[in-house]
Amino acid sequence: MTQQGSLARKLIASHLVDGDMTPGSEVAISIDQTLTQDATGTLVMQELEALGLRRARTEASVQYVDHNLLQTDEKNAEDHTFLRSAAQRYGLWFSKPGNGVSHPTHMQRFGIPGKTMVGSDSHTCAAGSLGMLAIGVGGLEVAMAIAGEPLRVRMPEIWGVRLTGSLPDWVSAKDVILEMLRRHSVKGGTNRIIEYHGPGLDELTAMDRHVIANMGAELGATTTVFPADDAVRDFLRAEGREQDFVPLAADTDAVYDTTDEIDLSGLVPLIAQPSSPDKVVPVSEVAGTEVSQTVIGSSANPGLRDFAVAAAMGRGRQTSDEVSFDVNPTSREILEDLTRMGATFDLISAGGRIHQAGCMGCIGMGQAPAVGQNSLRTFPRNFPGRSGTPEDSVWLCSPETATASALTGVITDPRQWAADHDVAFPKLALPENASVNTSMLMAPLPEDQARETEPVKGPNISALPEFTALPDQLQLPVLLTTGDNVSTDEISPAGARALPLRSNIPALAEFTFTRLDETYPERALEHRQTSGHVVIGGHNYGQGSSREHAAITPRHLGLRLVIAKSFARIHWQNLINFGILPLEFVDETDHDHIEQGDTLTCDQLHTTLPQDTELTVRNTTRDQNYRVRHRLSPRQVRAVLAGGLIPMLADTR
Repeated sequence: MTQQGSLARKLIASHLVDGDMTPGSEVAISIDQTLTQDATGTLVMQELEALGLRRARTEASVQYVDHNLLQTDEKNAEDHTFLRSAAQRYGLWFSKPGNGVSHPTHMQRFGIPGKTMVGSDSHTCAAGSLGMLAIGVGGLEVAMAIAGEPLRVRMPEIWGVRLTGSLPDWVSAKDVILEMLRRHSVKGGTNRIIEYHGPGLDELTAMDRHVIANMGAELGATTTVFPADDAVRDFLRAEGREQDFVPLAADTDAVYDTTDEIDLSGLVPLIAQPSSPDKVVPVSEVAGTEVSQTVIGSSANPGLRDFAVAAAMGRGRQTSDEVSFDVNPTSREILEDLTRMGATFDLISAGGRIHQAGCMGCIGMGQAPAVGQNSLRTFPRNFPGRSGTPEDSVWLCSPETATASALTGVITDPRQWAADHDVAFPKLALPENASVNTSMLMAPLPEDQARETEPVKGPNISALPEFTALPDQLQLPVLLTTGDNVSTDEISPAGARALPLRSNIPALAEFTFTRLDETYPERALEHRQTSGHVVIGGHNYGQGSSREHAAITPRHLGLRLVIAKSFARIHWQNLINFGILPLEFVDETDHDHIEQGDTLTCDQLHTTLPQDTELTVRNTTRDQNYRVRHRLSPRQVRAVLAGGLIPMLADTR
């Protein structure tokens, strides 16, 4: 369908370097800004070194430290030192540990309507709340953008979602995105940009929109876009940056590839049950279920309003004795504003446990719940084990639902709580101007000083592995078969044990796939020197985090081929970047014919892949053939055959 005037297409067109803006075609887009965080940024800095970069070529590149904040030993501190020194060397801004979660902090300090951004974090799409085109990608693609290269991505369809009406009391922005997940599942946004429009936007603040845009990643969307209107102007004015405002909107006659409509007036409090963001039901259906922990904060509910409404609900009350009520401020600025309002006191008096500004339990760094106990969180994800507890029970909900449940000790619809206690929805008196705090932001060094700075590498900082070219013939054992919706958390876990090893690929590799099969790393090492191996996946293989570790560590262990029913976008690209061939079954039922231990072969890859999109894989164990296909562009074929993007670039330099 020919589109007229959608905002997403305008943003892409204004930055288009190469390619045809037909859905499915590869396009190259110039990038204005980049975002990296510490769980993925150490590899980005090593990749900048491998690329021989002298200085960042973007308008603004920012390295945040918001994930690996717990310093239970020396490893995270070493990473922080390395990241700070590398940011100084390459000309990046550096946000110190505890300054804030990358996405809302970037929105406060650096986000500009109309700009493009890539980030080595899947929730980079949250910046679409300001009218930016912000896309989560693998770290190597961020490194390339910092070096001045365009982002190459498959042109998505544009999905127009019209919002009408206004949110009722006790229903908030989190319920909007949960409704989208209820309707469309974690695969619904694959290869699409979600563009929100319509009169329902009028009462959604920029931070409300951040909540919705952030969890577009959970729909599998390439990104989410909102217009830059008065709500965005008001936000930038409060941050002392009104000069950065640029009005942006779709044309009134904009046409979309696919559409949906949500009447905000008809929404009710919603909750995602364990253990997937799309297992969404009304809170009223599960009311009365016992709760042992609630957590508010994270990049998915980062706004001052989200904490202030919890403080107002808790004012003069006490949380249930059975509940740990955890509060994770999303930036030091927001914590200052909460304190200035008196809301911090209300949260503490009600039993709130105030933690430092960072991701914390969202990435499994602390706040792990007890086995068999329900944890309600305003986080974006509840994949199995992501909390740091292997057998966890994590639910996703709004701050209103989380707070009402903390006060009662059971899952509680906030509307029912308000009726039971004769409480009106609070009228929040938020400050007109934010407590702008830049004391923990380090500006890039002047270029002459930067050249004299060397990144400081502690013992836990390993070098990037060297990857060999893909052989012309593969004869590989199947070491693992999986079902649908396997996440990168299950491929390369986060949590307090694994996350500090993000800079040490050989050590981190020992955790690869252990949530699915504890024997995988040992078995993979046995085959690495002789043949390598293959993994068989279901639908949406590699959903979730953008962490390229989920491609690097299995590649380090010898993975050369993944055959799946379908792939999540970012992980698919990461596999290509590190020389792992991603293929899809033509007949999805063939997935069920392959078992662990089978041997698969495919021949003449160097001839077939550049010429054909379909090829045959033979199961020599069962004397069966399977037709498979790839969706690689000619550039991506060259990268896979070379053993990855870095070897390919080295061959052309």
